[in-house]
Amino acid sequence: MKLVRGAWKILVGIKDGLVLIFMLLFFGMLFAALSAKPNSSVRDGALLLKLDGPIVEQPENVSPFAAMQGSRAQHQFRLRDLVRAIDAAKDDTRVKVVVLDLDGYGGGYPAAVTEVANALGRVKASGKPVLAYATAYTDGSYLLAANASEVWLNPMGGTLFMGPGGNQLYYKGLIDKLGVNVHVYRVGKFKSFVEPYERDAQSPEAKEALTALYASIFSQWKDLVHKARPKAQIDAFLTAPDQAIAATKGDIAHANLASGLVDKLGDRLAFGKRVAQLAGDGPKKIAGTFAAIKYDDFAAAHPMATSGDKIGIVTVAGDIVDGKAGPGTAGGDTIAKAVLDGLAKKDLKALVVRIDSPGGSALASETIRKAVLEAKAQKLPIVVSMGGLAASGGYWVSTAGDVVFAEPNTITGSIGIFGIIPTFENSLKKLGITTDGVKTTPLSGQPDVYGGTNPQVDSILQASIEHGYAEFIGRVAAARKMTPQRVDEIGQGRVWDGGTAHQLGLVDRFGSLDDAVAEAAKRAGIDPKNVRRVYLEKQPGWFAKLVQGLADKDDDDSSATDDAKAGDVFAMLAAQRQDVFARALGDAKRLATASSVQARCLECGGFSDARADADDRTLAQMLIKAIWQ
Repeated sequence: MKLVRGAWKILVGIKDGLVLIFMLLFFGMLFAALSAKPNSSVRDGALLLKLDGPIVEQPENVSPFAAMQGSRAQHQFRLRDLVRAIDAAKDDTRVKVVVLDLDGYGGGYPAAVTEVANALGRVKASGKPVLAYATAYTDGSYLLAANASEVWLNPMGGTLFMGPGGNQLYYKGLIDKLGVNVHVYRVGKFKSFVEPYERDAQSPEAKEALTALYASIFSQWKDLVHKARPKAQIDAFLTAPDQAIAATKGDIAHANLASGLVDKLGDRLAFGKRVAQLAGDGPKKIAGTFAAIKYDDFAAAHPMATSGDKIGIVTVAGDIVDGKAGPGTAGGDTIAKAVLDGLAKKDLKALVVRIDSPGGSALASETIRKAVLEAKAQKLPIVVSMGGLAASGGYWVSTAGDVVFAEPNTITGSIGIFGIIPTFENSLKKLGITTDGVKTTPLSGQPDVYGGTNPQVDSILQASIEHGYAEFIGRVAAARKMTPQRVDEIGQGRVWDGGTAHQLGLVDRFGSLDDAVAEAAKRAGIDPKNVRRVYLEKQPGWFAKLVQGLADKDDDDSSATDDAKAGDVFAMLAAQRQDVFARALGDAKRLATASSVQARCLECGGFSDARADADDRTLAQMLIKAIWQ
């Protein structure tokens, strides 16, 4: 009997192995078929850019399980891929017109949006048509549309310009009512990240800094719109929008048309017919459809160079956190390992550090900086390229570079650090709960979230923060060839726009990632035209790519009745207010989970249309739905 059972187990094992091999072959062939699809599916038509998600430096991973269950993850557009595809469309004869579908536009930081807008402007300048459509444009999406040959607007919609700014939530009153004692340890009079937890209004220093920053960023936006679309009379809509709209008896769309902000009023059906005149009819000949080239297919058909001298590019995107993290979050250990693994191959000619981060953990920032300095130990040139933002911990990392590039509207600086520890002794007293115990040293049980901190631990933690700030100042002073006193003057946690940062000496030159790569090639003594970019990051496996392909199979539909996330002015305003609620949830989460010394920027979240964290926004939507049901 034992012999029979043993033979049966062997047969079952062989069966399971064959099934596994069959499944691997099946999915492998399916993946190969999907991978081969992009080149064959790029035919004559309109390159459809349905920007229904944020423009980011590094997209987050799509959950395979959510995608396989049919859940639609938010589409994130990698900046470099988007710009490369638009530039390729300029010279690709298969592309008859570039179409921007900006309903559901997901936002992006000013520098990123400007780079995409400039790429669209290059297509228009080449003589190839660029058409834009939306029910209601945001500030960011209108900058993109302003670079189009024809700007279309739904007659039931309309556009109002908000400009940067607005109210920030302050929680001191609530915290006092709850009895929570928030211990703040900080250096930098402009380091306003902690203000919502210890004040009931914005400090004069924070207001001064933000007023200057908003004015600069908004001025650049107006200049870019005027340059791209000289006939647009946007000033009236910025200074007295009520008067401009009253002149058309409340018809915002016609007020936009009369002021030259848009060229045509029409719904999706009319817009689709117009595109079909340029690109050809859709395959089913349905009114309002047109021959479309999907963005993902087109981008895949125009990959980056795969030969030439290798320049490594490491991306520091999102919050900088301790330990490991996936794409879209800068895990200190993850990025450091990627850099060290890339350097170990000994085939890189230079290293470019691309930063798009508001900062985060000072420890993780230093971990990344130390790894980058290993490239310097190998005599490699190090060039820093700042994207939409490189503030606080992001600027900390930049001090490892030989030369620093930024855009005029990059958000940077915020040289300062802080720590927060909430304790609940007063909250517990309100419930009749007290604490007591035996302590062998002044630090026993500290920091005590139940009984509160004592003077000794407060003194130690504040001294530690001041030491960390001195370290930050010292690194910047050495990198920028300034005195520590001068860095302290322009530090103090203050955030600067890229143009002002250049004047102050915090950055060296204006330029994009392409400019940074060209500079790295020049310093390495190689031909900038013969460069292979090697991104030092973990690439998604074949299964993840397969799931992503299945999740995106319906993207970029050319139907005029497509269920884009369209909305009129009221819907747009409601979405922005929902983000305010989502940010409040995020503030509470950050207070509860702060676990290390932080070099983080509060102001950086206020410049992108996609201002709230995706998880916070999802939770806010769930709570709002629960309240109203």
